[in-house]
This record gives sequence, C-alpha cells and structure tokens, in this order.
Amino acid sequence: MGMAKTALLTVLVLVNIAFVFGWIWAARRHRLRARPTAADIVIGFITDFLDTLGIGSFAPTTALFKFRGVPADELIPGTLNVGHNAAAFLETVLFVTAVPVEPLLLAAMVASATAGAWLGAGIVSRLPRRAIQLFMGGALLIAAFFFALKNLGAFPQGGSELGLHGWAFALAVGVNFVLGALMCIGIGNYAPSMIVLSLLGMNPLAAFPIMMGSDGILQPVASLGFFRSGRFAQGPALGLVLGGVVGVLVAFFIVKQLPLTAMRWLVIVVVTYAAISMLRSARSERVPAPHVALDG
Repeated sequence: MGMAKTALLTVLVLVNIAFVFGWIWAARRHRLRARPTAADIVIGFITDFLDTLGIGSFAPTTALFKFRGVPADELIPGTLNVGHNAAAFLETVLFVTAVPVEPLLLAAMVASATAGAWLGAGIVSRLPRRAIQLFMGGALLIAAFFFALKNLGAFPQGGSELGLHGWAFALAVGVNFVLGALMCIGIGNYAPSMIVLSLLGMNPLAAFPIMMGSDGILQPVASLGFFRSGRFAQGPALGLVLGGVVGVLVAFFIVKQLPLTAMRWLVIVVVTYAAISMLRSARSERVPAPHVALDG
C-alpha cells in the first residue's frame, strides 16, 4: 500500500477518534440518553448493506425515517452523518485498500469533500425545519433520478483510467467539494461521483475508493458541527452504527452480488414517495400571513 493511502488511513483513524470524543461530549452537553430501537438497528443494517453494494445509504435511510415519523425532519441530516459514519469508516478501509486509484487524485478529492462538508455542516445545523424539509425533499428526488438513470443504462460507461490530470483533475476536485457540502443535507455522493469521473474518462470502479474515502473523512468532520448544535437523534444514530457495521461486513464478504436493478426500482418507488411526503410536510410548515382587519 502506497504512502498516500497510508496517510489517508492515518487521517481516517485520527478524525474518527475525534468523532468518538465529540459524540461523548455532545451526549453530555445536550443530555442525550436515548437508546436505539430494534427498528433503528434494522434500518442501519439494510441501508449500509445497500451502500456497500453501490446503491447508497442516505436516500433509503431518509425514506425509512420519514415513513416511521422518527426522528424529526430537522434532525435527519445530522443523524445520517453521525449514524452512518462507522459504516463509512469500515467501507473506506475495505475499498481504499482493495481498489487501485491514483494517490494524488484520491487525496485531493478527499480533502476537497472534507472542506465542503465542514462548510455544509455549519450551514445545515442552523437551517430552520422547513428549509431542511425542502432541501431533503429535493435531495430524495435527485437520488431517485440517479437510481433511474442507472437502471435504464443511462450512466456513462467511462474509460480505463485510474487518475486524472490538468483541467479534468481540477474539475473533479471542485465537484467533490460541492458534493461534500451537499452530503450534509442528505444528498449521497456515489452516483454523482461515478457520473463525473466516468465522463472524464475514468474507470467507474475508481469511484468506490474516492467516494468511500471522501465519506470516511467528511462524515466525522461534518458530525463535529452537528455535535455542537445537538441537531441529531441519539437513538436512531446509535442504531445506524450497530446495524450498519454488520450490513457492510455481510455485503462485502458474504453476499457480494444481488439483482440490484430490481432492488433499485423498489428503492426508487420508496424514495419518491418519501420525497413527496417531505415536500408536503414543508408545505404544511408554512405560516400563513396574519390577517389584518381594515377599519372603514
């Protein structure tokens, strides 16, 4: 394993140590004592199982949370980043060491996504409930659109390159900064990353270590912002941790392949319904303008 990957894994461990201490601090400061339910753990298992196979975890988790009505909509972005972080850590270790990709590109993409996440978490943690509902409703529709593109074979085929240079390198790094910020509002980065890298001539398989490496670093960094504000749900987040780690291991070492096209169509239906529900909730949050009585 090269020096760049060793450095990445070292940073990964360090930021996750900070993540653990940050969570302990947040639990004490905000007096968070909720415990995960069986449903929370099952959701973690299912969604990170799907994430390891390339479907993604943020959109399905948001949809399942919305169906349950728990946690509150404004707590979902923080819960996603905090709860799925352990699975992202594990996936980063597994994929970065298993799939080759140019070290400089990997390091630059991870760094830009992390910077975007730091900026995004600070903004999202202060957004009002209705704004979060609108953004997440849109995020779910975007996810459903990407799932449909994949199933219809509309994703670009890509090339054979495992690295980029010149303007293509700069463009990929810039796009990953934006995707890192969008992760904080619930838009997963795998499908957009795969499309961008494939259009630039890279092997689509290279999206896995880049996406996993980005998630592995940016999610604990973003979580630090949510820890400060307390805008995440302790019980569901713990459930995602417990179920998610098992889901990753089962998908990576045991299952490895499934009829993903059929599963994506099911996810598309569920996610689209949840998006509509989220947008309807945002509409109901609108405060009607006060009626002013006029004399005369």
